[in-house]
Amino acid sequence: MPRQLLWIGYCTLVSSLLATACFAIPDQGPTRDADHGRTLVKRWCISCHLVGTDQKQATTDAPPFATIAKKPDFNAAKLAFFLLYPHPKMPDMRLSRDETSDIAAYIATLK
Repeated sequence: MPRQLLWIGYCTLVSSLLATACFAIPDQGPTRDADHGRTLVKRWCISCHLVGTDQKQATTDAPPFATIAKKPDFNAAKLAFFLLYPHPKMPDMRLSRDETSDIAAYIATLK
């Protein structure tokens, strides 16, 4: 009986420590590369969007990236997901998750 109580106590302690560790450490996720995002934006987005302060005009009425970044509900993670499956007016660029996250990180710098 004492051995069972010791084992139960040990398992409880280990479970508590593991649960605490899982919830105490925030998920930082991979670091996003805004510079790489800027490179991708200049390759894929510049013809329709104003992508930076050095560009004077775009060829369509697509919103400037600074306008997107300054929206109160702007969320880089949601934007990165949207870019994986863009709306029909956007070309299918077949970007990876890392690439869309880098683009979203660049746009977030324009706030």
